[in-house]
Amino acid sequence: LLFNLLIFSLATQKIEEGGDDNLLEEWRLASATYVKENQLSSITGGACGYGDLDEAGYGRDTTGLSSALFGRGSSCGACFEIRCVDHIHWCLQGSPSITVTATDFCAPNWGLPDEDGGWCNFPREHFEMSVAAFAGIAKSIANVVPVQYRRVKCQRKGGMRFTVTGSSYFHQVLITNVGSDGEITAVKVKGLRTGWLSMGRNWGQIWQCDADLRGQPLSFEVTVRSGGTVTSYGVAPSSWQFRQTFEGKQFV
Repeated sequence: LLFNLLIFSLATQKIEEGGDDNLLEEWRLASATYVKENQLSSITGGACGYGDLDEAGYGRDTTGLSSALFGRGSSCGACFEIRCVDHIHWCLQGSPSITVTATDFCAPNWGLPDEDGGWCNFPREHFEMSVAAFAGIAKSIANVVPVQYRRVKCQRKGGMRFTVTGSSYFHQVLITNVGSDGEITAVKVKGLRTGWLSMGRNWGQIWQCDADLRGQPLSFEVTVRSGGTVTSYGVAPSSWQFRQTFEGKQFV
């Protein structure tokens, strides 16, 4: 359930951004396959913790990343432009590109060769795309295709979303719908009775600190890979409850 709560009239928000001009990177070589939706763990959660991807705002243009790209979860939420190249039979005519969001991890399979089933073995750079995303660049009869990719700016609707979880001993937040490069590198949280508290990555895009913040309005500061920072004050009121989702500011 998404609570689009209006922020108190006295609450303020600020944006300090930088580095967006560097988001468009050079094309790099990789490979790509697809996985059917009934096998795609990101549809129901995945290694980034997003849960239902439609509800999280990511839809079906998503991908899992090999460990060389996944970065132990640091690449969750990143946007990649991908195009199929150098395969006249399987690439779509004109090599159209598609932009996808990283939502899951493609685990290695050390029992298979890198070139025959072990696509996600380190240090290969590989994308395990959803069926819908793969169909935008290659024919569905393809097994594995060569691709070019580059990181691009994420185009998001609305503000960042903060889903609050935890207990009386610790505080957690899942952050989704992140603009800019989408790759969160640092998060801070502030309650009414605390200063700014640094949060560590628990897994995927779930961040945690050892504090009891119940009964306090919450503010969040989010920093992304390109150097931009967005600070949203008073995102959640003092009456917030665990598993509620609140909307803050967004990178522009």
